[in-house]
Amino acid sequence: MILNLVTKLKNSAICALLSCVAFNVSAMDKRVDLPQGHVVGVNNAQETVNQWLGVQYAQQPVGKRRWQAPHPLPQSDNTYQANKLGHQCTQNGKKGVVGQESCLSLNIYRPNNDETLPVLVYFHGGNNQTGNASQLNPDTFVNDLNAVVVTVNYRLGPLGFNPLNVLKTQDKAQASGNFSLLDQAQSLDWIKDNIAQFGGNPENVTVSGFSAGGRDVMAMLISPIFKHKFQHAIVFSGGMTTADVGKSQAIFAKRIAHLAVQKGVKPDESSARKWLKGKSSSAKQFLYSLSDADLVKCFPEAGIRMSRFPHLYRDGYVLPKDGFATQAYNSVPIMMFTGKNEFSFFALSDPYFAQKSILTNTEHYLDYQFVFKYGGMLYKRFNVERSASQMIDAYDAPIYTSEVNYGANAQIAGKSFKKFGSFHGVYLPLLDSSMAPSPFAPGYKQEGARKLASIMKRQLTSFIHNGQPSVSITPQWGPWNQTSKARGQSIYVMDANKKAAITYLSSTDYSDEDVFNMMKSDVSLSEKKKSFLIRHVLNGRWFSQTIDRLESAQ
Repeated sequence: MILNLVTKLKNSAICALLSCVAFNVSAMDKRVDLPQGHVVGVNNAQETVNQWLGVQYAQQPVGKRRWQAPHPLPQSDNTYQANKLGHQCTQNGKKGVVGQESCLSLNIYRPNNDETLPVLVYFHGGNNQTGNASQLNPDTFVNDLNAVVVTVNYRLGPLGFNPLNVLKTQDKAQASGNFSLLDQAQSLDWIKDNIAQFGGNPENVTVSGFSAGGRDVMAMLISPIFKHKFQHAIVFSGGMTTADVGKSQAIFAKRIAHLAVQKGVKPDESSARKWLKGKSSSAKQFLYSLSDADLVKCFPEAGIRMSRFPHLYRDGYVLPKDGFATQAYNSVPIMMFTGKNEFSFFALSDPYFAQKSILTNTEHYLDYQFVFKYGGMLYKRFNVERSASQMIDAYDAPIYTSEVNYGANAQIAGKSFKKFGSFHGVYLPLLDSSMAPSPFAPGYKQEGARKLASIMKRQLTSFIHNGQPSVSITPQWGPWNQTSKARGQSIYVMDANKKAAITYLSSTDYSDEDVFNMMKSDVSLSEKKKSFLIRHVLNGRWFSQTIDRLESAQ
């Protein structure tokens, strides 16, 4: 109660400084007056949430603006009915290419009250190749957080990242090739300039993201162009990934070269690759002539392998040349989450396991359990432990780390969890119950899971409002540091049984080398089979650099 009172008083003081009289949304039509036009929102069906959907935050990156830094919107007196979601950006779908290039929009959700509230910005997952702003439905939890929640669409795939020299101009931002990050930076600028009109506090912005969106948020922590754009960060299954520019250029040229041959522009792929890696104006014209669908089809789903779709380039302007080894972090309080069994979805989608009967065939089951166990150990360590230990000496703000174990015990969560465990994104249905695929839905309806969801929302609410986890939940969630790690209490573990939520403090007490040695001493499979699974299923993933190096040395 005291904390809530302090927050309200703090918001009132900020409101006075920001002239919050500007927050004049009509109760009848949810109209907001902005320099770029009038935006008319809607209520949800229960009239508990105000929504402004598909709001454009930059000029659309079409025609000559493809592969350019996003341009701010011009002033306008037009009226926009913000009552439906914007277009998703061009991407590969299950039945072919979907979406379009004209896709830079965001969605704004807020409780139907008159408070000035903190702002949570969410960047979706999908390997920066797929996904959209509606991946998360804040309508289901925005009142729990008592915050303004913004979800963002940004360019994806080779339209969102492209390192080829032939496209570069003298503008350092454009030449970075990191167009998705430039879009995200522009969305935060738009929020800074306009969110007060929707009752949001532009001086209390938390950036968050899941999977690729989480990795993008991690990249924001080392990016000079994101300095002072946010006050807190929340990363769900993120971790540290960047790509070398030169190696990325070679991969992009190789992926696109066949189109030059197909269209009769070059006689063979070898000459096409060389041409695309150069600076010929004809190569630039060719790239701009390609349809967005042709381009994204060159990069099928990468399966968390940078070699298949390199992105987040260490260009020296948007991202530093030394990547996460930098000493110049944008240090803000940060929460980092991981699931216990993060690799399960990626293992099952690997070609080796496609169409295999994991639960009914002993050989397949043992193969899967091997990568499920060790891939999960490596991936969860990558998401939290490796990031925290990399950051700690140069990071000047608290780092809070958490592991969600719900689902790891199928006897509790339900038989649908047996193959997947505490999977990649297991916590998102705790925020948004509509995100639970139907086989998993019963597990999230159990009393223990509902209580776990309540605790998670309370922790996030406290962090979004105040920059730290709740002090009223036992045990108290303290920052990751060498002292808490030495005590075995650096990670806040969240779990549940069928009736109750379970929280406790623990730590990750193994290295990547330890996992490699565990795999080598595992007697459940032959040496030949283990080597095959390490080299062909676990290899090349975000988390597997150490394993790749050790295995190749043998």
